[in-house]
Amino acid sequence: MHTGHLLLRSRHTVTPDGVRDVVVWVTDGIIVAVLPPDDPAAQGAEDLGDRWLIPGLVDTHVHVNEPGRAHWEGFDSATRAAVAGGITTIVDMPLNSIPATTNAQAFESKLAAAEGQLWCDVGFWGGVVPGNTGDLEPLARAGVLGFKCFLSPSGVDEFENVSRADLEEAAPEVARLALPLLVHAEDPASLEAVDEAMRTAEPPVTLDPRSYAAWLASRPASAEVMALAFLVHLALRTGTWIHVVHLAAGDLWSVVRDARNMGVRISCETCPHYLTFAAEEIPDGDPRFKCAPPIREAASREALWEGLRERAIHLVASDHSPCPPDLKRLAAGDVMGAWGGIASLEIGFGAVWHGARARGFDATDVVRWMSDGPSRLAGLQGRKGGIEPGADADLVVWDPDAEWKVDASRLHQRHKVTPYDGRAVLGKVRRTYVHGTLVYAEGEHLERGGDVILRKMPVE
Repeated sequence: MHTGHLLLRSRHTVTPDGVRDVVVWVTDGIIVAVLPPDDPAAQGAEDLGDRWLIPGLVDTHVHVNEPGRAHWEGFDSATRAAVAGGITTIVDMPLNSIPATTNAQAFESKLAAAEGQLWCDVGFWGGVVPGNTGDLEPLARAGVLGFKCFLSPSGVDEFENVSRADLEEAAPEVARLALPLLVHAEDPASLEAVDEAMRTAEPPVTLDPRSYAAWLASRPASAEVMALAFLVHLALRTGTWIHVVHLAAGDLWSVVRDARNMGVRISCETCPHYLTFAAEEIPDGDPRFKCAPPIREAASREALWEGLRERAIHLVASDHSPCPPDLKRLAAGDVMGAWGGIASLEIGFGAVWHGARARGFDATDVVRWMSDGPSRLAGLQGRKGGIEPGADADLVVWDPDAEWKVDASRLHQRHKVTPYDGRAVLGKVRRTYVHGTLVYAEGEHLERGGDVILRKMPVE
């Protein structure tokens, strides 16, 4: 599928050794060498001028929803959006498809649904739900890259949240399989306590369904605090690599850092929307901003940036979780009743770079958060996430100075609903190569180049 030769020179190539003036030599979809421009083997290279060459981004938190809910988002539309946003690999979450990816038979349905539709590479997480510990090894043998679970209700019936007892059973098996366990970390008891306090107050608390403040109050930071405390102890006792997804409470990165310093196998991510928006700025009656955990206050946002600076937050992933517009209850402005999820697959890179440069970060930081870090979580380091010999030729030609305004109507995701609509972001993807195939250039999709990624080594 991936044939031919490619020589690209950029004076701003982001490599594991920093930003360098080099020629990247590609043969049959693989980077075979990174050469100085005066090397005889580099003759004939295309000079990209002032444009940067970076490794394709890896997004390890994407809800594709196919099969079963392809009318929410499918493999074709999701991977089209991905390559337009500089993403060359996504890892699909085990929900909200039907069936959920919680056993090997369901995983086969996923693979069949993806066939012939991929613009970028796609890997898969398996799911941990009550009672499926026996399904985890078959899923690992089939090729999933790790597992995902919810401590609090997921929002869909097919993917039940786990209790602490469920995780005490499943975590040692995940550890034995030497794969990461990704956790939606909101403590259900904390959430239930908030509901109970509102029901039993005198007089009872009545929430305005259009109020963003009401949604924020219903999902307090304490739920993240309590969940993280449990997960640190679980990781310590079982040796399981636990990865906390979409950290929203900004100051919790210090807990992760301190646990890691004590030898606990725990890591975390945050998302573009938590780094971009702030609760104080979100208008009532606009469900586009609803997600769980919720977007918190500006102080929390800035604390997340500090966690990235301290390298205690290890990656940034989109948590692209779209749904049909009617489930967002846009006409009614019903924040409390709307589906919780933000669609940003195509926009996240620009949003994060816009915020990062304003805070003194450089392009190597963003590549570390959105390419190298996610590839390590998925066990793809050396293959994805870096411009180096032996890696897949997943490359992005990028103009870091180009500012553009998000026009939701022009996005490639299935439904054109996003809170980024009308917002200025920074950095324009000019070309995207997947395995050396030019799949996207200057706003046009050219040729599908994606494959399914399966874990290659059998489980012992």
